[in-house]
Amino acid sequence: MMGEYAVSVEVPGVEDYCRLRRIAGLTPRSATAAAAGLPNTVVGVLVRQGEAVVGMGRAVGDGLCYQIVDIAVDPAHQKRGLGKAIMSNLMQELKQLAPAEAYVSLIADGDARHLYAQYGFDSTAPASIGMAQWIGKKL
Repeated sequence: MMGEYAVSVEVPGVEDYCRLRRIAGLTPRSATAAAAGLPNTVVGVLVRQGEAVVGMGRAVGDGLCYQIVDIAVDPAHQKRGLGKAIMSNLMQELKQLAPAEAYVSLIADGDARHLYAQYGFDSTAPASIGMAQWIGKKL
């Protein structure tokens, strides 16, 4: 099924980023926030079907630590290996870019942990626990 899709290493545009986050069930982001954050992408991966962007993923980081973020696939295109294609390309690019001692982390929601485990990610619990805070947003 991947034959009808093209994978590229690039940063999503603001409109595609906001749309994919929304329809994939991730926390929506404003265009203003997206425009501020997207230029800080270290590695981005897009999946297209024709001209339409149907999947994305990004890595952000500083050379010592990286975080995989924004893995999103349009629900109409899920269960076709696109998440694997995104992760495979992100990890390939990071392994070329990052120093050997770089720490790469992510937050796995629900069953997504099974996808990430295929790329060498392990749970950090009980040694550590993820923590987060929203600035200026009431949940």
